[in-house]
Amino acid sequence: MSEAASQLVVAQREFAAEGVLALTLRHPLGEPLPAWEPGAHVDVVLGPGLERQYSLCGDPADRSAWRIAVLREAAGRGGSAHVHEQVREGDKLRVRDPRNAFRLEPAPGYRFVAGGIGITPILPMLAAAEAAGTPWTLLYGGRTRRSMAFTGELARYGDRVTLAPEDETGLLDLPSVLDDVPEGTLVYCCGPGPLLDAVEARCPSGVLRVERFRPKERRSGGDGAFEVELARSGRTLTVAPDVSVLDAVRAAGVEVLYSCTEGTCGTCETDVLEGEPDHRDSVLTDEERAAGETMLICVSRCRGGRLVLDL
Repeated sequence: MSEAASQLVVAQREFAAEGVLALTLRHPLGEPLPAWEPGAHVDVVLGPGLERQYSLCGDPADRSAWRIAVLREAAGRGGSAHVHEQVREGDKLRVRDPRNAFRLEPAPGYRFVAGGIGITPILPMLAAAEAAGTPWTLLYGGRTRRSMAFTGELARYGDRVTLAPEDETGLLDLPSVLDDVPEGTLVYCCGPGPLLDAVEARCPSGVLRVERFRPKERRSGGDGAFEVELARSGRTLTVAPDVSVLDAVRAAGVEVLYSCTEGTCGTCETDVLEGEPDHRDSVLTDEERAAGETMLICVSRCRGGRLVLDL
């Protein structure tokens, strides 16, 4: 990824729940950090080839610090283990500016559903909805009560928050919050894949906004070669069956922002000027996919033989 990263200091390190480590990051000279809105994430560069995305879960109005929370995953790819085992207070981390593919859109009401570490992007959304006087409720589940982060902060919202530890209440009671969604109310959900799939199955089109930590498999077309014209660069490339658009563009020497390479972070979203994308990401809404005006070039391909991109 070509975008520069800032060196931030780990000012505080504390456990927000069993297995969940919260880090407070500050500028080493005390300078204000870039502004962000609820739903934003940052890319943290932990080492060579080790870069992870974490949702900002602090107060957007506090420009002096960012807060992230990292769940230690036993079957992870090494990022969470590195943070838990090696990152200490006073350490410096390379962190890229916030990006947001999970924005809190204006609505007359919200239904929030969070599972496990999925509470992190939801937390500042609750504060924003509260400040705006917008009605909302939260259904928050986890394996156990001890594993559920930030429950102390959520207590101030009273009965608008329903905590549902699986070992106490079983699976989340989705019908209780999704079967009577008022007109115009939006549903925001973040958590493990099975939860998101279950919520998607219950929500009518246009109502749901989700953020996935793992890519959702989308295979809607073939994997044949196709051409990509880069409108601003004046180049035409052939994308081979086993090569992503992103890799083809980078191999041609064209700079483009990217991060996760899995279709989950939205960093590489690119405007489509001509052609029909074969969307395979986990970020765009159904309406955005149908419009075909943008695509995530790290995973998505072409339904026809040619695309023209604003690159």
